[in-house]
Amino acid sequence: MIFLINKYLNFKTFTFISFRIIFSLLTSFFINLFIGPYIISYFKKLQKFQVIRTDGPIKHFDKNNTPTMGGVFIIISICISTFLYCDLNNIYIWYVLAIILGYGLIGLLDDYKKIKFNNSTGLKISYKFFLLSIIAIFIIYIMYSEKNNNISIELIIPFYTSIPVKINYFYVFFSYFVIVGTSNGVNLTDGLDGLAIMPVILLSFGFGLIAYFSSDINLSSYINISYSEKANELSVLCGAIVGSGLGFLWFNTYPAKIFMGDVGSLSLGGALGIISILLHQELLLLIMGGVFVFETMSVILQIIYFKIRKKRIFKMAPIHHHYEIKGLSEPLITIRFWIISFILLLLGIISLRIHDAV
Repeated sequence: MIFLINKYLNFKTFTFISFRIIFSLLTSFFINLFIGPYIISYFKKLQKFQVIRTDGPIKHFDKNNTPTMGGVFIIISICISTFLYCDLNNIYIWYVLAIILGYGLIGLLDDYKKIKFNNSTGLKISYKFFLLSIIAIFIIYIMYSEKNNNISIELIIPFYTSIPVKINYFYVFFSYFVIVGTSNGVNLTDGLDGLAIMPVILLSFGFGLIAYFSSDINLSSYINISYSEKANELSVLCGAIVGSGLGFLWFNTYPAKIFMGDVGSLSLGGALGIISILLHQELLLLIMGGVFVFETMSVILQIIYFKIRKKRIFKMAPIHHHYEIKGLSEPLITIRFWIISFILLLLGIISLRIHDAV
């Protein structure tokens, strides 16, 4: 939209990347502030309340009357800001939007089934993974087709100063696990008020910086990251995610007025996964998104250990519930996870220029 305005009115200032990043962030933030109360009120009238796990912490039953599916207005604000400020001729934007909308629909179906049948199960895990996989594989296929089947792909190794590693055909499978894994990692983390959205905001901010630097051949060389002319528009989209996340956090802080639901967590996680692939920063995602990795691994370890030893490592998984059952307050757990996320963001940024110290 902003490029269309410039075409007819010649407002070149509006097309500057810094302008578009800031206004994309502010627009998505204020959209959420405006539509949030209406959506919360509407979902309350429809009785679209969060279904609480029967085997979860007892305190969570106090949240029975809290609306869910708040990810709907997250997606709305991201899409509006993207259409307003991004160059829609950039194919990278459509890859990310396809994941956001596709995974959002799967999450919406999952949330709807939970509410309709009044249980916390929703879609069967196998069916959910199948749907997530179909979309991820489809997007990956299009990405490689657009590159004329050139599957020699770079993998940037953080803290490593040599040239990027070529992993060729393995990259196809690796990309799949990044998208689906990140999506489910955010989904598992979304268990306490405000817990998942702040790491999403910080990670989006970090990727926004990298996207901005990647689109400049001099900056990308200086920071030792892959140069990509198309990456600049990802910084605008990341700005939209940051702004939308902050706007959602306005209503999601303890005590939450609304939860994002699977419609929000699956779409945001998938978006972060595809952005990391487009920037060739999949391993950096593991560092900066360490909270999601930590939460996911706690579930995997709990399942494996229980099957082998018939005992549990944690009182409950994901691990934030473990600390909750041990007696830590929900806000305390959430803030500490935020602090960890911020530290991991700094470590990720440092890793880009670690060779200065060598």
